[in-house]
Amino acid sequence: MKQAILLALALSVLSTPALAGWTDVLDKVQSNLPAASATSAGSSGAIAANLPASDYTQGLKEALAKGTQKAVTSLGRSDGYFGNQAVKILLPESLQKLESPLRLAGQGKLVDDLVLAMNRAAEKAVPQAANILGDAVKAMTVQDAKGILAGPEDSATQYFRKSSGAKIGEMMQPIITKAMDSVGVAKAYNRLTASPLAAGLAQSYGLDLNSYVNAKAQDGLFTLIAQEEKNIRENPVARTTDILKKVFGGK
Repeated sequence: MKQAILLALALSVLSTPALAGWTDVLDKVQSNLPAASATSAGSSGAIAANLPASDYTQGLKEALAKGTQKAVTSLGRSDGYFGNQAVKILLPESLQKLESPLRLAGQGKLVDDLVLAMNRAAEKAVPQAANILGDAVKAMTVQDAKGILAGPEDSATQYFRKSSGAKIGEMMQPIITKAMDSVGVAKAYNRLTASPLAAGLAQSYGLDLNSYVNAKAQDGLFTLIAQEEKNIRENPVARTTDILKKVFGGK
C-alpha cells in the first residue's frame, strides 16, 4: 500500500513540467506522503524510510556513470569531435584570422588538413577519460550527491571538472602527443605555417598545439557531459537505471 501511494505521488510530481530539478521532486514527494506512510528522513533527504539517502545516491551514481560513458563513447570515435559542431576543434584563435586570407590564396586545404588532424587526435585520446570519470563517480559521497541534486543544472559537470579535470589532462597529454604525430598534425601545422601569411604570426604566439588540443578535447568532453546531465535532470523517468526509477517511484 505504501509503495502504491508513493508511486502515485511520484509519478504525478514527475509529470509536472514546471519543476526545476530533482530536489523539487524529492521534496514534493516527501511533503505529500501521508503521515502514516512517511517516517522522519532526518537530514538524509530520503523519500521514505525504505528509500534511504544511499539509494538515491546510488541512483544518481548510476545515472551519471551512464551519462559520462555515453559522452566518452560519442566522442571517442571517428568524427566524434570533427562531426559535432558543438565540440569541433577549430584553429587556434591566433590563426583563425588567417583562415580567410589562406582560402582566398587557394590554400584552404592547409587549414582543413590541420583542423581534421587535431580532431582525430582528440578522438583517439578521449576514451582514456572513461576510467577517471568512472572513479570519480564511485568516489562520490552522499554529501556530493546532495550538492549535485540541489545545485545548478551543471553541478555534476562542475563536480567532474573539479575532481577529474587535471587527471584527465595528464593522462591524455602523452596520448594526444602520440596521436597528433600519427595523424599528421605536426606535418599539417608545418605546411600551414610555412605559408608566408601564417609563419610570422604562428612564431610570435609560440603555439603549443599539443596543449591546445588537450584543452579543447577536455572542453568538448565536459560540454557533452553537461548535455547528458541536462537530459538526466529534465527526463528523470526516461533516462534512468532501475535503481533511479525506484527512487523516483518508477517501479
